[in-house]
Amino acid sequence: MATPARELLQESVHTPHLDDAVDEVFRLMMGVPCFPVEQSAAEGKETITAVIGLAGAMSGACTLRCDLQAALRMAECMVGTRPPELDAMVKDAIGEVCNMVAGAWKGKHPTLASGCMLSTPAVVTGTNYQLHMQQQEFRIDRNYHFEEHTISVSIICEAIQ
Repeated sequence: MATPARELLQESVHTPHLDDAVDEVFRLMMGVPCFPVEQSAAEGKETITAVIGLAGAMSGACTLRCDLQAALRMAECMVGTRPPELDAMVKDAIGEVCNMVAGAWKGKHPTLASGCMLSTPAVVTGTNYQLHMQQQEFRIDRNYHFEEHTISVSIICEAIQ
């Protein structure tokens, strides 16, 4: 039987938890179903990426990346009114969705639920940027579809304590 720390290193443990966390957040907080797909989000377009840092039992990050239309729709689902453009409210909404996904995901593993803290969200926008993390223990990259939009969510684990 794997120890709790070794179990954390098994990607197969986390992928279904991430799928469940994303679906849970979208259904409960935004009222829309969201399901895994193969298609990636926003290749070559301007994107909005929210980043939540993870620290404690696991250090790393959770990221949520989408295009402008998906960001506007998520913000609309959160506040009830469609914003006309990418503004601070939209960035806050994307950051909060990423925060809820990270919290729901870590809550599905007892070691992370009690021993891993989340940072406040950081949001990056642009057309040609990369988020670089140190050497990774594991990484999960998943794409999801809600309504006609696609988003990408990643869990990047740098280290297990």
